[in-house]
Amino acid sequence: MSNFGEILKEIGEFGLFQKRLLAALCIPSIFVAFDVFGQVFTGMSFDHNCNTDWILERGPNLTEDRQRNLTLPVNKDGKYESCKMFTPVDLDLETIEAYGINTTTGCLDGWDYQAPIGASSTVTEFNLVCDKSGLIEASQSIYMAGCLVGALTYGSISDRFGRRFALLLSLLVLMTFGVGVAFSPNIYVFLVLRFFSGTSGVIIMNTSVLALEWTIPSNAAICTQLIIVVYSTGLMTLSGIAYLIPNWRILQLVLSCPVLLLLGFLYWFLPESARWLMTQGRKEEAQKVLERAAKVNGRKVPDDLMDKLTIEGKVKRRNMLDLFRIPYLRKRTIIMGYNWFATSLLYYGLSLNVGGFGLNIYLTQVIFGFVEIPANLGCLVLVQHFGRRICHACFLFFGGVACLVILAIPNDLPVVVTIMAVLGKMAATTAFSTAYIYTAELYPTVLRHNGVGVNSMCSRVGGIVSPLIWLLEVYHHSIPMLVYGIVPVAAGGFCLLLPETLNVALQDQAEIK
Repeated sequence: MSNFGEILKEIGEFGLFQKRLLAALCIPSIFVAFDVFGQVFTGMSFDHNCNTDWILERGPNLTEDRQRNLTLPVNKDGKYESCKMFTPVDLDLETIEAYGINTTTGCLDGWDYQAPIGASSTVTEFNLVCDKSGLIEASQSIYMAGCLVGALTYGSISDRFGRRFALLLSLLVLMTFGVGVAFSPNIYVFLVLRFFSGTSGVIIMNTSVLALEWTIPSNAAICTQLIIVVYSTGLMTLSGIAYLIPNWRILQLVLSCPVLLLLGFLYWFLPESARWLMTQGRKEEAQKVLERAAKVNGRKVPDDLMDKLTIEGKVKRRNMLDLFRIPYLRKRTIIMGYNWFATSLLYYGLSLNVGGFGLNIYLTQVIFGFVEIPANLGCLVLVQHFGRRICHACFLFFGGVACLVILAIPNDLPVVVTIMAVLGKMAATTAFSTAYIYTAELYPTVLRHNGVGVNSMCSRVGGIVSPLIWLLEVYHHSIPMLVYGIVPVAAGGFCLLLPETLNVALQDQAEIK
């Protein structure tokens, strides 16, 4: 865009206006973390057995241990079966104690959960165990399907109606359906509401694009990384809130209701992207926003400089199909689409299985959230020094290798497994952070949000598939980690086919090459 860089220099490339805007854009990241990973705690599993209170009619004074001994079969590990019970019989207690019961059946009268007093989850309330246990992974995949739709939809909405409108709309959807989830009467309503809540999971995409367009290329990585660092803070905060609020419905309300205050604040405060306004030919609106920014930064834009503010070439409205019509954009979209898929597969494959690494779920979640902070800050230094392409490729490669190394670690070393999983999570985190920076810089302004949206859509496909891959564990315990390892290693190789964007001026109009 002709002279837009000069205008940014005049109003302040990273003055008080940009700093205030960045601080405001960081806040939604906290609630995105709550929404994406809240299900780790609202859907927490507890040890359970079949309800066998039928035998209390024969012996009302039976102790709990004696009741289990008489009514629950034992598995090969010496533990009571979770989904089987001895078939109820019409015999007196003395006969049952003397001869036992030889036939088993599934749970006929529900389940008893060994949950702490006052604790509840969707698992205990909707009985998502035994033949319904797959609905837990399904709910995570359905949420990611919502994210996929959101990535596709909000990219077009943002490029058509503006960055501000798209961000406010996504926050409204997050709050509305997040609160609605807390009042779900059954698992099926819960799944529908989680799907629509998931459509707002692209908020970080919205905030990072808006932040990027209000600064110069050298500050783009800093803006994106700070937004993602706050997301990591949200992950740690989530663990503490969930520990204090064991009831899943109350927890869901506490995580969702504060979005209303944020929505009101951003409606009053948030400016539109002047760069986007110019690409739409709305010069007068862009001028007002730029003058506001200059005033906050204590600068004044010379009248002649504002008068010369023009758009490169003729304004032409673009749409998502142009990402595939234009050859160089098609190549970037296909490669980065696969890379986003691989990154998401790795990230969610490790993150959503925090209870499967052998340590306390709250502690593991805090660790997973904490390691993202140094990972993102370290990533910022690396991408600014070595460039986006090589760093993104290396992060994907190391994340995949970490998963493959986990396969070689014995199951009786949970601490070592967790350490490797944390290293893999760090690599996945840095790969995600780099992807947000790199992808936004690969596309012109007229198609930037569409481009990021399509790639984010591919990421959500990875998020949908990721929980389901754990179901392959029934065939062999090594299959999930093998998939999580090979896919990102291949993506790292494809990344090397893309151009470098470090310190390259943002392109505004799509060029036919």
